[in-house]
Amino acid sequence: MTQLSSGQAAMPSGQVSRCQGCSLCAYCLPLGLAAEDLEQFDAIIRRPRPLKRGAPLVRQGEPFTSLYVVRSGSFKQVVADAGHREYVTHFLLPSEVAGLDAVGEAIHPTSVVALESSFVCELPFASLETLGDRLPALRGALYRCMSQELHRDQRLHCLLSFATAERRMASFLLGMSERHAARGYSPYGFQLAMSRADIGSFLGLALETVSRLMSRFQRHGLLEISGREVTLLDLPALEALGEQGETRR
Repeated sequence: MTQLSSGQAAMPSGQVSRCQGCSLCAYCLPLGLAAEDLEQFDAIIRRPRPLKRGAPLVRQGEPFTSLYVVRSGSFKQVVADAGHREYVTHFLLPSEVAGLDAVGEAIHPTSVVALESSFVCELPFASLETLGDRLPALRGALYRCMSQELHRDQRLHCLLSFATAERRMASFLLGMSERHAARGYSPYGFQLAMSRADIGSFLGLALETVSRLMSRFQRHGLLEISGREVTLLDLPALEALGEQGETRR
């Protein structure tokens, strides 16, 4: 099967809302559901809708009513402070769920914005909860998504608190590689739809630092960059860098 990057994923003709016709079904929220249960899950999905690059999926402060599964494309999650400065807190790839951070307070604490032309499947939360009462496997999958979100936030907090700039960048690239591999895509070559400014905001680094590190990694043969396409050439070296955070000048 041909592997696609997140930016290459497309909506299949004639299968706009059926989970069984989606190539991401094996990695998505209904993973493990029996065929008859999957039909019940299908029934609550609102028709997948497209978003253009820069379009908001949800806005910070809006009431929470639904979760959204990324079906194709990618998104950034952004929070604005009292001074209206925006900070990127997460990037979402296909099969990942947007809106989990709003479940507790029923208000979206962040905005979610499309980084490229994308599709999402909307899951009205009230319907999802009702269905979860009947399907323990679905409820368990939702809990796993929430647990993964907490774990991701913990890892990011540790990274930003203690890691050097080089270690942050190496860890970010390795994380993107792992997430693409987990969805059946290539762990070595993928698109970074986000800007370098977005990467810097996410990692707590200046734009100039991100550009300098990318150039340094390329100069040392760790990766190759062509436009937004990144090819990781030396995963062991990146892993070592992610642990100790220093390359030779």
